[in-house]
Parts: sequence; structure tokens; C-alpha cells
Amino acid sequence: MRAVTSIEKKIMTVKEALTVIAGWKTLGKTFAFTNGCFDILHPGHLYSLAQTAKEADFLVVGLNSDASVKRLKGPTRPINNTQSRAIVLANLVLVDMIVVFEEDTPHELITTLFPDVLVKGGDYTIETIVGAKEVIAHGGKVIINPIVEGFSTTGLIEKMKL
Repeated sequence: MRAVTSIEKKIMTVKEALTVIAGWKTLGKTFAFTNGCFDILHPGHLYSLAQTAKEADFLVVGLNSDASVKRLKGPTRPINNTQSRAIVLANLVLVDMIVVFEEDTPHELITTLFPDVLVKGGDYTIETIVGAKEVIAHGGKVIINPIVEGFSTTGLIEKMKL
């Protein structure tokens, strides 16, 4: 079991992440990467994170910042702020690291960290996954997880309005 005091330490800057990842690589360990807004965590998110965690020794999550979510999802989002979303993810035992990014896509983060495995949900194709081409060229692999039907943050928000 992981120590509760280490929960917030899972939330790192890119510079901190690179240092930790270098240590993992020295030990011959691999890491999988996925990203998203994770605004209201639901079973679809949990399934995807669990599937991603199975692909490598460690799981790194790229988390859209509040400004990034607002640009992608509209003026009423996010529901939960960046710090809240990061803390919820950090409390998941299968998540080893969270790195917040400000851009609309995680391209810069992916091409800085170069994960061994890049994972996205089934609503993507290899051609539409940001960073896929670069990860593959760098010797990594790209995996598409199936979507868990019936779960979406937008759908949950709509349901709450009823």
C-alpha cells in the first residue's frame, strides 16, 4: 500500500517528471501515458486508466489545465478545477504520476516524455492520436482502448440538469 503522504507528490512539473522517468529507465522500467480532462471521474475513465496501467510498469497521466479544458469543452467547463482533478487522479493507486499541460493537445508533453506506450480511447484511430507517429518512431507503441458505452462527462452533466 502506498503512503498517503505521497499522494500530492504524484503531481509533477515536466522537469520533475523527466527526472523520475530517467530513474525508471535506469531500472529498466517502462511507462504508459494517457491524457484527458478527467473532469468528473466515472467508470469509463477508471476502465481506461486500468487498461493503460496494465501496459507498462508505471502510469503517467497528462491532465488538461483549466484553460485547456475551457477551450476544448466550452465556457462552462471544467466543473472541477485542475488541482481538484489532479488530486482525485493522484488518489488512484494505479496512477503513478500526473503532469498538467496548458496546450490544447498533449503533443509537446508526449514528445518531451516519450512514453513507451501511448494509450487513448476507442473514439480515436492511430492517425488521429496526437503524438502517435512520434512515439512509434521513437520505438514505442500505441494502443487504443475500447470505449465503455454509457459513460461520458458531458452525459453526466446533462443528466444532472434534469
